[in-house]
Amino acid sequence: MPKKIKYRLCEAVVILSMIITASCVPVKDINYFNDYSELAEPGVNPRTQKLIMPFDKLYIKVISIDPQTSQIFNATEEIRSGGSNGILGYLVDEKGDVNFPFVGNINVASLTIAQASEKIQKAMSDYVSNTSITVKFIDNQITVMGEVQHQGVYPFTQDKLNIYEALGLGGGLTQYGDRKKIVLIRNESGKIMHYRLNLSDSKIANKDYYYILPNDVIIVEPLKAISSTYQNITYTTILSSITTLIAVLLFTNVKF
Repeated sequence: MPKKIKYRLCEAVVILSMIITASCVPVKDINYFNDYSELAEPGVNPRTQKLIMPFDKLYIKVISIDPQTSQIFNATEEIRSGGSNGILGYLVDEKGDVNFPFVGNINVASLTIAQASEKIQKAMSDYVSNTSITVKFIDNQITVMGEVQHQGVYPFTQDKLNIYEALGLGGGLTQYGDRKKIVLIRNESGKIMHYRLNLSDSKIANKDYYYILPNDVIIVEPLKAISSTYQNITYTTILSSITTLIAVLLFTNVKF
């Protein structure tokens, strides 16, 4: 084999080695926990209840010993807002009010669902007695973006999720997702807040914002060394390209 061809082959091998080396991701960057041994005892993170905010959707049900009362109020679940699983609900307006039949506007902003139930029941006591009110959040959803398997908007039925459950809705992180740079975007009191979460911290369960609330947006940033534009590039593709390159070099340089 001519020296020129050998040189070309060596050059191709070097290029292949450089590509593979650059494509490797350190194990510590893809582990979820690198400090698991530091956990001395279980973490404690009590769940704080989500407060009702404008544009939330609520399911409100009136329970009464009087069948006519139940029928009147519960039959008025008219089309105020589209519901999930066939449940129609009340849309909280920009002022934090819900318009309840016969009662009128009731402000429920910044209340828990238990407090909202009590307030609605008190407002109804002027019209009917011996009733019980059930209030629930409906049409909960979060948005998962960035280096996850499936980006999108995902509905859920719980009042909140933890960060792992939320990312699981999107299929989990890709191999290029940076577990130390998870951005959480949340609307708090009319302000758009940004928080950074570190999934590699084994004590994350003790941290604020471990639990995800409805309408949160989660963005997984790519690792610094690897751009997300290479997500679809595989070692098979790289090896195939290098093999083709070597074949072309051999074909163009062999002399008979």
